[in-house]
Amino acid sequence: MSTEPETTEETGPGTPEMPEAQGAPGTPGAPDEAAGGASEGAEGGVGEEMAESAEGGGPAEAAEAAEAAEAAADGAGKPELSEAAAELAAQRVERERIERRRAERDGPVESGAKLSGKAADLLAAVRAVEAGGKPASTVFAAPSRPAPERTPEPGPAATAAAPVRPAPEPEPEPEPVRQERPAPAPTPAGPSPRTVDAVRRVLAEGGAPEALGQQAAVALGEGAGELLRADPWQLLRVPGVRPEQADGFARALLGAECGPQDERRGRAVTVWLLEQAALAGHTALEAPALTAALAQRGVPDPEEAVRSTLAEGEALMFEDALEEPGAPAAQPADDEEEAERPVRVLIALERYAMAEESLADGLARLINSPSQDGEETWAQVVAALSGGAAELARAVAGHGLVLHTGGDASRAEPAALLGAARDAGLRALAVCHTADGRDRLAALPPTRGAGVGTVAGLLAGTEGPGRDGDGALELDLLIVPDAPQLDVESAAMLVESLPDGARLVLGGDPALLWSAGPGRVFADLLAARACPQIASRLPDPGPIGELVSGIGIGELNQVEAPGKEVVIVPVRDAGEAVHRTVQLVADSVPRAFGVPVEGTVVITPGHGGAAGTRALNAALKERLNPGPGRFGGFDPGDRIAYSPAPGRTLPGTVVKGDAEGLHLSCAGAPVVVPRERVEAWVRHGWALTAHQAVGGRWPAAVVVLPGDAAQALSRPWVYTAFGRGERHLSVVQGAEGALPRAVAEIPAKARTTRLATLLRPQSAMD
Repeated sequence: MSTEPETTEETGPGTPEMPEAQGAPGTPGAPDEAAGGASEGAEGGVGEEMAESAEGGGPAEAAEAAEAAEAAADGAGKPELSEAAAELAAQRVERERIERRRAERDGPVESGAKLSGKAADLLAAVRAVEAGGKPASTVFAAPSRPAPERTPEPGPAATAAAPVRPAPEPEPEPEPVRQERPAPAPTPAGPSPRTVDAVRRVLAEGGAPEALGQQAAVALGEGAGELLRADPWQLLRVPGVRPEQADGFARALLGAECGPQDERRGRAVTVWLLEQAALAGHTALEAPALTAALAQRGVPDPEEAVRSTLAEGEALMFEDALEEPGAPAAQPADDEEEAERPVRVLIALERYAMAEESLADGLARLINSPSQDGEETWAQVVAALSGGAAELARAVAGHGLVLHTGGDASRAEPAALLGAARDAGLRALAVCHTADGRDRLAALPPTRGAGVGTVAGLLAGTEGPGRDGDGALELDLLIVPDAPQLDVESAAMLVESLPDGARLVLGGDPALLWSAGPGRVFADLLAARACPQIASRLPDPGPIGELVSGIGIGELNQVEAPGKEVVIVPVRDAGEAVHRTVQLVADSVPRAFGVPVEGTVVITPGHGGAAGTRALNAALKERLNPGPGRFGGFDPGDRIAYSPAPGRTLPGTVVKGDAEGLHLSCAGAPVVVPRERVEAWVRHGWALTAHQAVGGRWPAAVVVLPGDAAQALSRPWVYTAFGRGERHLSVVQGAEGALPRAVAEIPAKARTTRLATLLRPQSAMD
C-alpha cells in the first residue's frame, strides 16, 4: 500500500453527552447547542448554518434529506417532480392503510433579509435545518447504554393513556400521483391564504419572522394561528426551531403567564426531543434518557411533562421485558403466582411506534405463512443454481423470510436467484437503495437487465409490478439487496405491500452504515434470529476488498497494492487536505488510472468544517467547472447531490436553469427542480458524506480525513467510505491515530428500537 500518489505536484497549504441546559422562559437563551466541525451527524452545526442564512449571501446548501413538510409548504400550484410527489403520496396511502389495520385490531385512535435579533436567529435556524443542519446529533450525540440515548421514566402514576389525538405531523404529504417519471405533477394546495395570514400575524406579535408563516401553517394545519396563540410552544413543530427560540416567542405572547413550569412547554419539549431522537436514528427513547434531557432544557418536573404528553396522546409508552444477556432475573411477586419480569420503559412518537409494530406484524405474517404452492417451481429454481445461490434458493423455497449477508461481491447470489426465479415463471423483483445500485445489479448476467428497480420507485408506483384489488404488490418474490439502508417506515410499507404467501429476501452488508432514517431494521432482524440467515462466502476482490474486509472485523491492515489501487496521502492541515484532494480528482487519478473526473467521488465526514463538503465542493467547482453560479449558485455542468425525500440522495449533473427551475440529469433521467425548492433539495456533489454515498460505487474514491474529523469516525463510517471505490482508493489522511482507533474501538452507535423485542415470539417459535 503506497503512501504517495502516483503523480505528485506541489502541495499547498459511549454515553450521550447532553448539551448544557437551555434557558427556560424568563431566562436568557443559552448558546446554540450545535457542535459544528466536521461531524456528519451535526452537518456543520446549526450555529454555522444560522450565520450563513442570516447573512443572506451565497447559495444555501440543501438538506441531506430535505424536510418533507417543505414539499407542501412553498408553492401551491407550482410544478412538482412526479417521482418525489408519487413517493410521498404512496407513503401517505400506505400509512393510512396501516392506521386502518391498527384501528381495526386495537380500536380507533382519534385523530429574512430585513430581520434582526431573535427573529433573524429563528428564521436562520429554520433555514439551517432545511439547508442541511441536523440538530439531532447535538441532542443525542451518542448511545446512552446498550439501548441508546433516550428515555424518560414516568413515576408510578404514569399511565399510557390511549391516544386522544395523534401529534400533528410536520410533514403533510401530497395526494396520490401515479404519473410516469419525469412528467411533472401538480403540487396539492397547501394551507389556505387566510390560515397563513393568521399565522403570520401571530408570529409578528411574538417577534418571530413572518416568513415562517407558511411552514408553521403546514406543520399545524388549519387553525394554526389560534393554536399558536393558545400554545406558543407549538412553534417547535416547525423544523429548525429550538426550545430557547420558542421560549422567546412564548414570552412575547404570554408575558407574565409564561414560566418554565407551564405544562404546555413540557409537552412541546418532550415531543421535540422525541423528534430529534428520530433524526438521530432512534424509534423510541428510554424513560431515564428522556427525563434527563427534559431536565437539561429547563423543565422543572420532567416526569410530569412525560405523563402529560402521554395523556394528550402525543406519545405512547411501552414496557418491554428485558431478556438480553446479563439482564436481572425475574423476581417472584409477593401476592402473585407469576414472577415479576424486569422491563424497560420506552416512550415513542405514535408515527414510529405504529410503523415498528406494523413491520413486526408483517414480518410475522411472512414467517408463519409461506406459500406451499409451487413446490415444483421452486425445485426448478434450486436445480438451476449452484454454490451460495443454490443455498439461498433452498432457504427461500421453504421460508417466507430469509436474510442474506455479505459484501458487494455477494450481490451475485441474489441476482442469480432473481434470474432463476423469473425463468421459472415466478413474479420476482429486486429493489435497491439507489439508482446506481439498481443499474449495477441489472448489469449482472443472471438478471439480464430485467426485474430490478429501486425501493423509492416501487413504493411510489413508478417501478415494479402493479397492485391487486387489496393494494398488495403482484409478486411471488421480493429481494432487497440493500436492507441495511431500510428505515423502519420504508420497511413497514414494503412488508405491508406484500401479499400472503410471498417470499422476502433481505440482503446486504451488516458492516455498512445504518439507514439515514429511524430504526436499524436489518441489524434487529439479524439479532432476533427469527428466520434463516445465509452468509455469503464470496469475498470482495482486490486490494480494496482485502482492506475493507479487515476493517469490517476491526483491523486496519496494510495491503499489497502493486497497481496503486490504495494510496495514502498524508496532510498536515485542512487547507492542504483540500489542495491535495483537488489535485487527485483533477489530475492524478485521471492520469494514472484513466478514470475521468466524473468517475471519482470525494467522501468526507461532514458538511461543515475547513475540509467538509462545502469547502471541498467550492474548491472542486473552482477547478473543474468555474462559473458565476447563475442559477441559485449552480452552473451547467456542475455535479450535484439531489435529495428529494428524507434519506435519499441522487448524484447528478446540472443541465440548465430557467424560469421553470433547475434542470438536472440524475441516473440518466431528466429532473426539474422548481426554483423555490433548489435551496432545500440540491447541493454541489463532487464531495459527499458517507451517508450520501452509501448504496453507490464509483471507479475511484478519494476519502478525506481532516484532523477535526476524529469525533465523527467510526468503524462503519470508515468501512462504508473506503468501500465506495471499485478500482482505486486514495485516503487523504490528516486524522493520524484517530483512524486506526476508530476502526479498532468505535463500533456503530447504538439505536433504541423495539423491533427485536417485538420479534421475540417468532424467535421462540423458530
